[in-house]
Amino acid sequence: MKANIQDEINESTGKYLSQLNECFVPDVRHKIGLLAKRLLKAWTKQQNVYIIGNGGSAANAIHIANDLHYGIGGCGTGAKIAGLRVEALPANQGIITCLGNDIGYHNIFSHQLCVKGQHGDVLIALSGSGNSQNIVNAIKKAKEIDMDTFAILGFEGGRCKEIVDVAIHFGVSDMQIAEDTQLITGHLCMQWLNRNKPTDSARLLKGLGR
Repeated sequence: MKANIQDEINESTGKYLSQLNECFVPDVRHKIGLLAKRLLKAWTKQQNVYIIGNGGSAANAIHIANDLHYGIGGCGTGAKIAGLRVEALPANQGIITCLGNDIGYHNIFSHQLCVKGQHGDVLIALSGSGNSQNIVNAIKKAKEIDMDTFAILGFEGGRCKEIVDVAIHFGVSDMQIAEDTQLITGHLCMQWLNRNKPTDSARLLKGLGR
């Protein structure tokens, strides 16, 4: 019985990892490159980056924001410099519960962008289905503000795929793999940015202690 269980686990693991690897087709890798380069521009120009998502995607948004805030500039070799001006909009429970209670959950991100977002900032939306109304509303609001919009999507891409500037679409019908692709995309951008730190802005070159 134990051998059969282990065989099943091995088979399941192999299928999962194979499906995850197959998600990163050339078009997806190209669009990840577009995101990485746009983040470098935001880093150099001191523009703000906002990341949004629900559930597991909200947790991934917070994780990626941490990597972009500190990891890209404070980790690895080379000079220790300040990272991106980045914020995960699901992170503040007081704001989320206030907006959800007062003006509806579908407005919890778009309202924050009304207050904080500016022309030239960047929005990164994380969504499995691409159909969450609060994500769709946030992308629309970001475009009204003239922000650059990116989305990391699974399944069919949903409405987000139709309205976002750059859709990094992983056509996989598995929510766990879709969420994995979000974090992997974030880590790919993080490592590339860490190797390509801006050096032409004295304002960025701030010593960081350990």
